[in-house]
Amino acid sequence: MITLYHCPNARSFRVLWMLEELGVPYRMEMLPFPPRVLHREYLKINPQGTVPLLVDGETRMNESVAICQYLASLHAPTPLNVEPAEPGYGAYLNWLHFGEASLTFPLTLVLRYGLLEPEARRQPQASEDYAQFFSGRLRTLEKLLEAQDFVSAGRFTAADISVGYALLLANVLGQQERLGPAAQQYWTRLSSRAGFLRAMAVQAEAAARQGLPLLPTAGVGLAKRPQARE
Repeated sequence: MITLYHCPNARSFRVLWMLEELGVPYRMEMLPFPPRVLHREYLKINPQGTVPLLVDGETRMNESVAICQYLASLHAPTPLNVEPAEPGYGAYLNWLHFGEASLTFPLTLVLRYGLLEPEARRQPQASEDYAQFFSGRLRTLEKLLEAQDFVSAGRFTAADISVGYALLLANVLGQQERLGPAAQQYWTRLSSRAGFLRAMAVQAEAAARQGLPLLPTAGVGLAKRPQARE
């Protein structure tokens, strides 16, 4: 059975959402964030100390978008996958990676320098600069969504999970007002899906059972371990 190592609302949520959409069995190990600091035993399993970590037999993967692509391909045929022969294949791959490289990346710096660092080490200007970077990248998404409901192939795919996670993170960080009208409607469509709602419920139940917050906690020791910075 697939095992997913996950932290509340971290990038690993992409994988949890993907698993729920596919309806395949899995086991989830919920960890406090960041696990490399707050759950040192995890370093024996994943020396990077990051989530996600997906273990599927001999396969071990720790890049959330790559895992989504792996799961979509592995369980094909599925509407979540786009095959090379389909007209939307190139757009599918592009938006699959856009969700991480162009949308999630700047938000992780907003998270770090606006919230996670101890107050004396926070950098409000850097946080705002990267929030503006996120806004700029959103314009590309907004233009696309003015003309279509999903990012590729005329249907909901793994690429929408990749992009949708970035919008979830924007909401977690209070950046949702940066979304334009089309992106707001898109987020409503995504967050109303049964698979998304199941993933949120699974996450909330596991976090509550372990007494873990769904929001990141400030001052978690990042400044004490500069060699472990992400």
